[in-house]
Order: sequence, then structure tokens, then C-alpha cells
Amino acid sequence: MSERSTLDLAGVGAGPFNLSIAALADSRLPQLATRFFERRQALSWHPGLMLPDTHLQTGFLKDLVTAVAPDSRHSFLNYLVSHRRFYRFLNAELGSVSRAEFSDYLRWVGERLESVALGQGVREIELDAHGFRLRTDSGDYRARHLCLGTGKAPWMPEFATALRGPHCLHAAEIAHTRRDFSGLRVVVVGGGQSGADVFLNALRGHWGQPRSLDWISRRRNFEPLDETAFTNEYFTPGYTSAFHGLSRAVREREVAAQKLASDGITPAALQTLYRELYHRFDVLGEPRWARLLPHRSAVALARQGAGMRLTTEHGLGGERERFDADVVIFATGFSSQLPACLAPLAERLPRDAQGELVLGPHFEVAWDGPAAHRLYAVNAGRHSHGHRRAAAVADGVALGDHPQPCRRARGVRSRRQRRPRGLASAGGA
Repeated sequence: MSERSTLDLAGVGAGPFNLSIAALADSRLPQLATRFFERRQALSWHPGLMLPDTHLQTGFLKDLVTAVAPDSRHSFLNYLVSHRRFYRFLNAELGSVSRAEFSDYLRWVGERLESVALGQGVREIELDAHGFRLRTDSGDYRARHLCLGTGKAPWMPEFATALRGPHCLHAAEIAHTRRDFSGLRVVVVGGGQSGADVFLNALRGHWGQPRSLDWISRRRNFEPLDETAFTNEYFTPGYTSAFHGLSRAVREREVAAQKLASDGITPAALQTLYRELYHRFDVLGEPRWARLLPHRSAVALARQGAGMRLTTEHGLGGERERFDADVVIFATGFSSQLPACLAPLAERLPRDAQGELVLGPHFEVAWDGPAAHRLYAVNAGRHSHGHRRAAAVADGVALGDHPQPCRRARGVRSRRQRRPRGLASAGGA
């Protein structure tokens, strides 16, 4: 491996978190040698959940760069202007950006960044006397620091994994293939935004008219996302910096209390769903073939004839209920996992009692390696930093320990160097 391949920062994956860092580095710190390796040939955002009439839970100003670098060429506003739809976007008075448009924005940014290497996965990462050594689909690289951004894996309860297939699936897979629910008994499990999106599309017949449709949630009700002013203070750099200094027990308590700040259903989606139910079953008088069933925890799933039987436990009285279904869709979130390429270093990365990586104030991972070479995990900090986002940590990733940039690596844009400007000082989402 040649010196030309030495990077200041190598990113594993180019999802929204790492893409934010790549865009901020390009806008504010072009003297850094960075490269973000993405195994996919094209960037997309949760393509398996790309359903009609689905939207983000945050405003368009909380894009990849604006909170830190509002003049960046990678902003969502510049995306709109470049596509000649800025005024139509304003005139539409959209409360939030659609998933389809946000995914296209990510693709647009990724394709403009020479530091993002599409179709180039990382096969293995090792540490030697000179730093990290990455074996990729396009050759070998060295890097002083790593940033993990490979996303999370869909999570299903253990009792359901043995039945996983076309009729027992995670919501993150639902749009990958054509599906036909016509005449079938469909059950959706999970009371968050993804569950709402799947239920509403099934109710509208997106996959054909089901015979029955049940939406089960262990939450006490189908609860709205809290987007109010004081709750949004949880996302500010000042709050999250103070949050990281709290004890683990206090952080766990506060994260649980703040759940609806990031894990509720948008009020617009709830209103749309309620109106749809009212129109169908009250105004038109359709038989009530769709039901909403909160305060029930799914506890078992077994084959029952040609279908399946889901068992739930009610949160009030503890009684068991059984639901026969032909299709069960688990909208049960995602879990953290290390990318396979990090297997040679896995034993050097301690975990906390919850199995999560231990992170420092700038999302640096605690490990037994040399302090001169750091790992960062920008999408693994909910329990250590609360709701802080990648834009606010770019300062720590890009500036915190990079006083002298390495020689520029292959495929990285070269510009006239200028004095770095701090990233976190401008704010952050």
C-alpha cells in the first residue's frame, strides 16, 4: 500500500450519518483526506419502506449540513434549486419532506462527493503499527481514523425469526418485492411510524384488499411524535453535551422518558388515518374489517394450518389473545450490530451492560487500541448522547485530532487549503 492511499478518515458505509460528515468535510475541511466506502451501487434511504404518502418526521432544514454549514452546496435547499423546484416546494406548503424526495436528495449528494466510493464495500479492517488497514473491493487503504456508519439491522422478536419469509416479514422489507394481500388476514405488529405507514397503505389497498387488518401495539395508545418547542431542545448541542456527562442510569431513565421525541407517529399521519377510518366505517358503513389494538405485547407466533397464530398479552389485565393471520408484518425497529469487516477488532471494543459500544463525548469508541487511531460510531449514541445527530459531531470527527492532514488519497477532491472553521460552533441537529 502506497502513501497515496493514507486517509485521515475512512468511513465504513455512506448512510445519512456518514454522508453528513462527508458533506461537511467537503464544505468546511477540504484539506482532509477522506473516503467513505459504500457497498451499494447507488444510495437510497430505507428502500424497503418506500411506500406511497410516507414522510420524514423532521423538517427539511435538518438535512445533512444546514445546521452547521448553511452555505454548503450540499444543502436540501440547493438540491431544490438545482432541480428547479424550489418555488413549487414552497407553494406546496409541505409539512415535511416525503421519503422519496429525501432519498433522492441523499443520492444527489452522494453522487456529487468524490470522497464517496459507491460499489466499494470494505471486506476487512485490521490494525498495525501504521494505523488501520482496510481491504476493499477497489484495493487496500490505510487510515488514521475510522467512522462506522453501516446502519442498523431490522429487529424481530426471537419467536418470529424461525417463521421469517414472504408471509412473516419485517416492515423494512415490504417494498422490496410485489405483494398481494387480497383476501388475506393481515396483522401489523409495532406502534411506531413504520407501523402506521404500513397499516395505512394496507387499509388503502396498496397490496390489494385484505380480508381483515389488525394493528397491534404494546404502547398504551397510538401516540403522536412530540414536535413541540421545548421538546426540540433535546436535539441542541448544549443539551446533548450535558446529557453525555450524566450517569448511565440517569441517561437510560431520560431516554425512556423522551421516547416520543423521536419515536412517535407524526400528528399528520394519525389525523390522516383517523379520517380514513371514519370515512370508510362511519360514513360509508363498511363492515369493520380493520382494527387498532393497542396495549398488547406480542409474545408468541406459531404455524396454524396454512397460516399463523399470533399470541398477545394485554397490558392491563394480562389476559392472552390470539390472532389468526396469513401475513404478519413486524414494524419492530432496528438493532445495532458491528459490520462483519470489523471482526478482527471486535474483541478490542468493550460493550456496556446493554451490549452497546461505549462512546466518548465526540462519539469516539472506547477501545484498547492506540489513542492516535480512533474509531467513531455516529449512529450508536442514543443511550450515551440522547438525540444528537451527525452534524453536531463532525467537529469531533474531523477536527478533534487532525492537526496535520495526511497527503490526499486517490479519488479525493483537491482544493486550495484554507484555515479550518469549527463545525459544531454553528449549532447542529
